[in-house]
Amino acid sequence: MSDTQNDPSVPEWEQRFRAARVSLPDWAEDAPDRSLFVSNATGTYELYAWDRATGEQRQVTDRPNGTTDGVLTPDGEAVWWFADTDGDEFGVWMRQPFGGGADEPAAPGLEPSYPAGLAIGRDGTAVVGRSTDEDGTTVHLVRPGSEPAVIYRHRESAGVGDLSHDGSLIALEHTEHGDAMHSALRVVRPDGSTVAELDDTEGGTKELGLSVLGFAPVAGDTRLLVGHQRRGRWEPMIWDPVAGTETHLPVDLPGDVGAEWYPDGSALLIEHGFEARSELWRYEPGAKGPVRVETPAGTVSGATARPDGTVEYLWSSAAQPPAVRATTGAVVLDPPGAKAPASVPVQDAWVDGPGGRIHALVQTPVTGDGPFPTIFEIHGGPTWHDSDAFASGPAAWVDHGFAVVRVNYRGSTGYGRAWTDALKHRVGLIELEDIAAVRDWAVKSGLADPARLVLAGGSWGGYLTLLGLGTQPDSWTLGLAAVPVADYVTAYHDEMEALKAMDRTLLGGTPEEVPERFEASSPLTYVDAVRAPVYISAGVNDPRCPIRQVENYVDRLAARGAVHEVYRYDAGHGSLVVEERIKQVRLELDFALRHLGQAAGTDS
Repeated sequence: MSDTQNDPSVPEWEQRFRAARVSLPDWAEDAPDRSLFVSNATGTYELYAWDRATGEQRQVTDRPNGTTDGVLTPDGEAVWWFADTDGDEFGVWMRQPFGGGADEPAAPGLEPSYPAGLAIGRDGTAVVGRSTDEDGTTVHLVRPGSEPAVIYRHRESAGVGDLSHDGSLIALEHTEHGDAMHSALRVVRPDGSTVAELDDTEGGTKELGLSVLGFAPVAGDTRLLVGHQRRGRWEPMIWDPVAGTETHLPVDLPGDVGAEWYPDGSALLIEHGFEARSELWRYEPGAKGPVRVETPAGTVSGATARPDGTVEYLWSSAAQPPAVRATTGAVVLDPPGAKAPASVPVQDAWVDGPGGRIHALVQTPVTGDGPFPTIFEIHGGPTWHDSDAFASGPAAWVDHGFAVVRVNYRGSTGYGRAWTDALKHRVGLIELEDIAAVRDWAVKSGLADPARLVLAGGSWGGYLTLLGLGTQPDSWTLGLAAVPVADYVTAYHDEMEALKAMDRTLLGGTPEEVPERFEASSPLTYVDAVRAPVYISAGVNDPRCPIRQVENYVDRLAARGAVHEVYRYDAGHGSLVVEERIKQVRLELDFALRHLGQAAGTDS
């Protein structure tokens, strides 16, 4: 990283971005001393191999726009990593020896595609999921020395879930029923023949999803851990597709519950998310209930159980930067260099809205009582949620004297299935109703200055920003939209196939089939009503929110002389380069401070 990380003249908000970070290390199932993690230590997020026995760490990938998708083979002898072009998410899997060496195609014979899951077996066989606009989803069995064989094909979105310990069973998630928000499961043999099917949608007639959490990691064990929504939230159960049995687990925790196996298959590590925080539990099948695994208050972004029973987890809070910890109390993986400066904690706000109580997370500057200039930082997804986790972006706004409000609107995860699924057909407009309710609360409570309100976000948050500026023009002082959907119809035609399927689910069809819904939900429809200055940033290689539809929106702004600025950068849906991300935040801060007529805060 840059030496400026330790320079006291560099503002703290930049130091937070530059501080080296690491992901939770994955480890090879049959060689647990061999691990793989992601770090930004060089200034770009790349993959690193780590030999725990020797302590040696080695950078695996080195590309201008970074690399984050990688998998270790079960024997720990090789790293598979996904090679796209400048962030466009379209590419092939490459393979590199764990100890270093030349990269080679991991699945020769497979053309470039969008990835749709990957599972690697102990005999070198791989199950590779692919998605293309032409073919939809295909799944290929790739055996060493043989041509790839297609074992699954469908126009709708699907993906590889897992491969059983002995390689005899393959779990797939699919949406052949046409509902891209609620997957069904199919377990097949390596020849593609079906062993069993689990479909809680009952052919697309019910909005109940399933997800693959993993086969039992034991030879000869055909149990599959799956997530289901039968009780209105995500929770795990054990399905044996060979025996045809389902085992429901007495894990009665509020909020969403995920799980993974302990390495010997004797217990489950439960990840429980509730009201923007998370915690860990251990559950042994047959027990009356789970036992708490102690972690600090905040957010566990990932966790894994090691062969000795120790649990390693990536933890942070809004105030404290992330660290990879273990239940022994040790810091597992400590990145080099200075640590990120702390920020301020979040406060919870609960606001009555048209669809129920809305949860918002609020951060305020350390000085002053308000009302503050306030930025509503809207999360992407939409099936995601903001949590009590460390985030350098919001912290930068707090440093500049802003209050930051993050709204877990309808569509967000973590508040039950009904809350997540509420978006159907009135896409964008429903989320903005919730954001408006929280905005009104923020102003009436004295938190937010109504003359200095910023609507901002990236991806789906950028989409909601542009849509909000047009449908609520009197509510916002300015807008900051990163990699947004701006022209919904053009975005649909240009985006990757899996997102087309999601949009058909959300809106009930294609732009040709339900044009009135696409029109009602498209920011372009309301562009002439936008009065607030608007700043837009976009990646020219973005497959999710493609550049052409952004340009259509910008052209309409320019045609009527609306106040706007546009920043285009050579990457995809966001950037993995630290200095590029700092540049983007600096441009957003500058735009906001100029147009709000407010001097910079305490840390400019």
